Amino acid sequence: MSSITTAPVFKPLYEQIKISLTQSLISGEWKPGESIPSEMELAARFKVSQGTVRKAVDELAMENILIRRQGKGTFVATHNEEKSKLRFLRLTSSDGKTELLENQLLKCDQQQVDPKIAGLLNLKNWSEVIEIKRLLSFSQRPVILDHIIVPARDFPGLDSTKVEEYNGSLYSMYETLYGIPMVRAEEKLTAISANDEQAKLLNVSIGSPLLCIERIAYTYDDRPIEWRLGLCVTDDHHYMNELE
Repeated sequence: MSSITTAPVFKPLYEQIKISLTQSLISGEWKPGESIPSEMELAARFKVSQGTVRKAVDELAMENILIRRQGKGTFVATHNEEKSKLRFLRLTSSDGKTELLENQLLKCDQQQVDPKIAGLLNLKNWSEVIEIKRLLSFSQRPVILDHIIVPARDFPGLDSTKVEEYNGSLYSMYETLYGIPMVRAEEKLTAISANDEQAKLLNVSIGSPLLCIERIAYTYDDRPIEWRLGLCVTDDHHYMNELE
C-alpha cells in the first residue's frame, strides 16, 4: 500500500514577515510603546520589498498589535497610554458622562486551577494559578464584580500589594512588570440573576439582572493568558462595542 504524503502548507510572503515580526515582539526586541524600524529598514533586514513589509505591518496594526502614527512611525501598542488603559472595558454610562473608576481588591491568592479554566487557558489540570477578585465602582457606585484567573508561572510574585500599586490597571501591570501585553480578547455575554453575595457587593436586590461577561485575553502568538468573569449592573450603564 502506497503512503499518502501531505504537501506543506504555503504561507504568503507577507504572512511569513508578519510571523517574524511577531517573534521579535515575543522576544522583547521591541517593547510596548517603542517604535519599530522603518519599512525600508525592515525590508532590508528580511530581504523583501517594502510593499511586503507594509502588508505585514498593516495586518498587525489592524489587530491592534502595532499602531501607526502619522509623521512619527509605527509603535508597539501599549496599555500604559491613558487612552488605552480601558481598551477592553466596554461598560459605559448611559448618559455618556466620563466617570471616576475606583477599584476595591477583595482577594488575591494562589491555588490549583479549576479543570474548566485549565482547558480555556491551555494549562495542565494541576497547574497553579493566581485568583483575583475585585469590585469596580464608577463615581463611587459599585458596578462591576470582577473574577480573574492567570497562570502563576507567568506572573511570579504577583500579590495583592502589586495589584493595589497599579490601582487596578491589571493589563498595564501585566505589561510593565511581567512583559506580557494583552493584544486581543474574546468575550461571551449572558444574563444572570444576582445571588446573595453578588447582590450585597453590588448593592442590588437578590435576583436583580446582571450582565455576565466571560473573557479570554490573549498575548502575542495567540496564547491565552487571562480568564475573566465580569458581573455588571446595567440599569444606568450599557455595553458598548464598535463593529467594523
